[in-house]
Amino acid sequence: MDLFNTIKKDREYWLVDQVKDESVLDQEYIEAFSSLLDEWREKQIGYLSLLMDARYEQWLLDQGFRKVSTIVEYTRALDELFTVDPEIAVEALEDSEMADLEFAELYEQCRSGSANKNKLFTIEQVMESLENEIGPEWRASCFIFTKLGEPIGLSIPVIEQGTVDEGRLFYFGVMPKWRGKGYGAALHWSSLHLLKGIGATTYVGSTDEANRHMIGIFERNGCVLRDRKGIYRIDS
Repeated sequence: MDLFNTIKKDREYWLVDQVKDESVLDQEYIEAFSSLLDEWREKQIGYLSLLMDARYEQWLLDQGFRKVSTIVEYTRALDELFTVDPEIAVEALEDSEMADLEFAELYEQCRSGSANKNKLFTIEQVMESLENEIGPEWRASCFIFTKLGEPIGLSIPVIEQGTVDEGRLFYFGVMPKWRGKGYGAALHWSSLHLLKGIGATTYVGSTDEANRHMIGIFERNGCVLRDRKGIYRIDS
């Protein structure tokens, strides 16, 4: 099995996520990541961002990484009927009249003021990554939530790479003027409904440990804490 999932963008960056398995020894993880790190250095990629268990932290710091923050990971089964608020409409970007530029502006507003500390990309890079990571049909995976015709948030439900039924949200966010009014939990609940609709049987979501609002949404919608990982970064 692969011990790390890696997303590579030309010579710009590598995004690496440890695949945790209790049967794998710490030394095996260290050896596997050392090999990956050597390849990154040899190819002189811009930076490497890593999600890894904090027990490796001192070793990572010794390799030249700096710690950015810690993420918490929540999960729940998608084994019930997710009834959604009839006053909130949802439409895929490919079926809407919204242009890609408008969607980018909506995305940028939704992510403004976030408590997440790991801010890696400009909105231009985000839009580019949608096609790179989701594929040419990415617009079918982007959903816009509206109320009375006004966009209030967005969600991008996907099946995790390398799995057949693990649901993730590539992104989920609420417009600033609609925050603090209970819409975050409602839109997240609708996102779980969307995930179930594309074949997911479980949901896994993550956020910065400082993002108490998103953690509250996870807990309100029946998700339970599964894991914690440090976020580490090294630049060439």
